[in-house]
Amino acid sequence: MPLTSAITAYDTRWPSMFDSEKVGLEVVFGLQAIGVYHVGSTAVPGLAAKPEIDVLVVVSDFGPQAEIERSMESIGYFRGKDLSEGHQFYRRDLHGVRTHKVHVCIAGHWQISRMLQFRDMLRSDDALRESYQNLKLALESSNEHGIKEYLARKAPFIDAAVSGSPSGRD
Repeated sequence: MPLTSAITAYDTRWPSMFDSEKVGLEVVFGLQAIGVYHVGSTAVPGLAAKPEIDVLVVVSDFGPQAEIERSMESIGYFRGKDLSEGHQFYRRDLHGVRTHKVHVCIAGHWQISRMLQFRDMLRSDDALRESYQNLKLALESSNEHGIKEYLARKAPFIDAAVSGSPSGRD
């Protein structure tokens, strides 16, 4: 079963695509927004990735939900399932193809440091970046059940890297 998008070579346009989204998201979340960050593989120069811009919005609180959802819809995003308590998810698809993902996390949520730390590790460690890319490509080629399987199978690598375990570098 295919993923939401095929993994492609790094695209130098991804950072500017994030910059464009950041402006709109800062308007939507207003004073609740503590920070808006480019995360995920598209935030790592040289790393092959699904061409889906991952954004992390850290908020002080979720604010008026109906208003936020209307504002997100006005810029092309639709609410997905909450990924955990304090971690909301929005997606943008164009002609049935995922182009953007927005993770909205309440300040202090454990995923914030995990996303930023793993991104920074991949940016600074060539061997880790290459190992992660090889894993992602292998998982894509062997995937039978779609994106949930892909995410579940790469999670141990990310967990090991963030925790400092050597198995994140195999």
